[in-house]
Amino acid sequence: MKKSTKKLLYQTVSHRKWPLPVKRWSYYQEWNKALFLHWKVPADTLQQLLPSGLTLDTFENEAWISIVAFTMEKIRPKNLPSFSPVSHFHEINIRTYVIHNGKPGVYFLNIEAEKQLSAVISKMLSGLPYEKAKMKRNHQNEIQTYSSNQKKKGFEFAANYQVSNNTISKSELDLWLTERYCLYLDKGEKNYLYEIHHLPWELQEVRISDIHTNYQIGSIDLNRKPDLIHYSKGIDVIAWKKELLKSK
Repeated sequence: MKKSTKKLLYQTVSHRKWPLPVKRWSYYQEWNKALFLHWKVPADTLQQLLPSGLTLDTFENEAWISIVAFTMEKIRPKNLPSFSPVSHFHEINIRTYVIHNGKPGVYFLNIEAEKQLSAVISKMLSGLPYEKAKMKRNHQNEIQTYSSNQKKKGFEFAANYQVSNNTISKSELDLWLTERYCLYLDKGEKNYLYEIHHLPWELQEVRISDIHTNYQIGSIDLNRKPDLIHYSKGIDVIAWKKELLKSK
């Protein structure tokens, strides 16, 4: 990470709901060309998919699940260089929104990665539910395409879309869905917190011309048109080591 980027990250904190961690950050990564798809889902059903100790976060009493399809780049531990065969890969995560002790964050229901080695290393180091999927991404003329097929679970994703250079003025819901500065993980009988930091997402207008989703998460079916979509060129992210939360 360039010194100018690091300085900007540390100086831009007014958008956060709580201060930066005192400890030094441990990981750097870039989440680029991110397509966000959001669905309203039944809150009672979604709460059943969460580990004990985490509470579902809602917006105006409505619960949401999001698919975020992006390209991970330059992921690396602090003070070490990135290695593109491992640190650069397409990723799709399925996430929902939770809160613990007043900190709103995200909880991953599933994560797909383009490369087997990247999936194995990411899962081993982070504990997050990474799995290998067959993924492709193309950009021809003004049309972008993104597809994924995860045979083990029968998950499928395909989208054709066009991105405008026009940025959007973010609504309260837009902010609620995208500006999250921690993520939660359950492993065994314990829950953990990962603190993260980045600049606010710059969101652009996007139009989807064709989409196919085949995701069954518990009894929640995402095989329908999303209720809301976003797109961003991407952000630089720093993350801290996971912290143990109180026992379930």
